[in-house]
Amino acid sequence: MTNSQAPGTPSGAFHVQAIVSFAISLGAVIVAIAYLPDSGWVRAFLALGVLYLTTSAFTLAKCIRDKQETLSVTSRIDQARLERLLAEHDPFRSSGS
Repeated sequence: MTNSQAPGTPSGAFHVQAIVSFAISLGAVIVAIAYLPDSGWVRAFLALGVLYLTTSAFTLAKCIRDKQETLSVTSRIDQARLERLLAEHDPFRSSGS
């Protein structure tokens, strides 16, 4: 059996694990806040903090992903330029024609 994924590419199982892990942890915090034996204002404050933390985590992950994609594209463009220069270079061609 061969693996058709590029090296360093996360598998489908990794994605599923990340999603399930995130859902369980977020659900546990929401249940804990809901059953907290304190006033509604305290629970609302904690819920707002969890919401802010969750959205900022998604934003950070997106920014990191975008940066990595930009670096990857730049690296591929530089590699293509180098390959073109090497293909056009003929060391046996005389410089004075």
